[in-house]
Amino acid sequence: MSPVHVVVDGSNIATEGRTMPSLRQLDDAVRQFQDEFPDAEPIVVVDATFGHRIDPAERKAFDEAVSHGEIVSPPAGAIGRGDAFVLRIAERVNGQVLSNDSFQEFLPEHEWLFDEGRLIGGKPVPGVGWIFTPRRPVRGARSRTEERRTAARGRDGRGAAQAASAGRRRGRSGVLEAVEAAAAEATEAAAVLADGQAGEKGEAGPAGPKGDRGL
Repeated sequence: MSPVHVVVDGSNIATEGRTMPSLRQLDDAVRQFQDEFPDAEPIVVVDATFGHRIDPAERKAFDEAVSHGEIVSPPAGAIGRGDAFVLRIAERVNGQVLSNDSFQEFLPEHEWLFDEGRLIGGKPVPGVGWIFTPRRPVRGARSRTEERRTAARGRDGRGAAQAASAGRRRGRSGVLEAVEAAAAEATEAAAVLADGQAGEKGEAGPAGPKGDRGL
């Protein structure tokens, strides 16, 4: 039986019920998820600042997990922080997402999150452990704003192409391919945004010297 890829929103799970993320909490959640769902193959994704926000005592273990490929993070300057990276990987491997986030600003681009079984929530219960349950994202003001923006600029077809090829990406090599592709897309998106902002500044033109204001 082929493994079921589950992309773990590590920053979200590590911060559930806390103000700062905990690597130990994240590790406990992933281990208990694997115990409950033996066929699951987790892909743990954290945002780029995760290593700086955890307890200093956990940083060595975090660095080792990153070096062994057990935890991945988006490239510097990626658009959408870790959330966009999580969703790009999940879409490419046709996997599930373990997160308590509703991803409101990304819903117009990732409608598949509303498909049954694609989004799973998790919460630690004292004396019991982690409880995992299927959930659906909640639409709100941010998602409606993004829907209007998406409709205005049109879809570029990228999501459809990714979904069409997702079924072919299985196994560990497919996961690595998906992570690398998501990183490349995130970097490209950041570059496009930077070029657009530079263009807008250029169109405005340099500020000229102030003329005589007169009396």
